[in-house]
Amino acid sequence: MSAATPSVGVLGLQGGVAEHVRLLEHLGARTRLVRAPSDLLGPDGLRVDALVLPGGESSAIDKLLRMFGLFEPLREAITAGVPTLGTCAGLVLLASEVEDPAPGQQSLGVLDVTVRRNALGPQVDSAETTLATALGRVEVAFIRAPVVTRMGAGVEALGTRDGHVVAVRSGAVTGVAFHPELTGEPAFHRLLLAAAAGASRAA
Repeated sequence: MSAATPSVGVLGLQGGVAEHVRLLEHLGARTRLVRAPSDLLGPDGLRVDALVLPGGESSAIDKLLRMFGLFEPLREAITAGVPTLGTCAGLVLLASEVEDPAPGQQSLGVLDVTVRRNALGPQVDSAETTLATALGRVEVAFIRAPVVTRMGAGVEALGTRDGHVVAVRSGAVTGVAFHPELTGEPAFHRLLLAAAAGASRAA
């Protein structure tokens, strides 16, 4: 796959999928909805250069991942180094530990952080805001957002809100508690595409 036009797999089981697709395609990427293991792996290996795990309901997405046989293939792809961005529920899915999981809820365990779901208030407290981050000032939306309560070795905080860590990165994996796709904020998607291009050159 060409580093100039990376193919990004957007997990398409539940949540805000279309907004990520529009933003990525606006930035020049090709997109592929990931709804089955075959959307990740073909006869010639990985079909995508990067992955996005969108917001939605983390426990519902977890159940659907296991129902459609995607849980392990997705975890293996991310562990193998596929650049990945998780937003809101996507951050919860990436985490190694969830403080307040729904009954039976699992996470992929590919990002060494602990998160607390819905930590920044209910739906009525949702808001768009300007946030200072390591990538500069960004315009993003917080909707029933989680927060990071513990970061493991090698995890870098990229942004905070009201004293809570809301954006982190470890290697090729970035997790944010907010929704940049709803405001059209490109900074984190550009970071993902840059990582995909770098991985492609290294390969």
